[in-house]
Amino acid sequence: MKLRGEINFFENGLTTSIRAMHLQTEMLGIINENYNSFDKVGYQRKDPVVSSFAEYIGTHALSTAVDDSIGRIGHSNNPLDLAIGAKGYFQYQSPDGIKLTRDGRFKLDKDGNLLTLENASVLANDGTPIKLPVVPEKLEDVKVYKNGDVKVFNKATNKLEYAGTLSVVTNQGVAVLDPNIKQGYNEYSNVSLNSEILQIIPVKRNFEANRQLFVMQNNNLSKAIQSLSSS
Repeated sequence: MKLRGEINFFENGLTTSIRAMHLQTEMLGIINENYNSFDKVGYQRKDPVVSSFAEYIGTHALSTAVDDSIGRIGHSNNPLDLAIGAKGYFQYQSPDGIKLTRDGRFKLDKDGNLLTLENASVLANDGTPIKLPVVPEKLEDVKVYKNGDVKVFNKATNKLEYAGTLSVVTNQGVAVLDPNIKQGYNEYSNVSLNSEILQIIPVKRNFEANRQLFVMQNNNLSKAIQSLSSS
């Protein structure tokens, strides 16, 4: 921007400060999401990743990396609550295609179909929905083994009948051979509250430094405009 009276002002400083504040606001949003999801089942924390030239492209330089480490595993009273003791994800069929989740809170419908809490079909390792051969009288009759095998006790035959093997895959769709399924457990987030709080401190400091720099530059611009108008 050029002001009359042969005074030149380059706005790069102002726009750089604004971009930096926008970027740091988005980073704070990611950290806050981690913090608020501390007790969320199956949640995996996200790390903000800033690429090169952030001072020129602002928030477009920001992306996230998912921390795939195993979260806190706690006991549940529900036999259909399943936790994966290894890195990997359950597969389920959504209206938008096959999705991945570490939230193993499942349920049965009246026909014996194994479903997520959102009524999506849980998939077996052959790509088909898991359906129990008989509807159990009680959930305790459903047995899930470490390798993902799902069986149900058939009272008529007094035997356990095979229903399918849970599909557990990596985030690239490769089968996990030893998923170490834990029946009657929930996996909570892998978020450490202390770590998230420590991450917030430098981001807030950077935001405040850029805010003060923006105010200083804006004040200088205002003084220059006032000087021109009074001359």
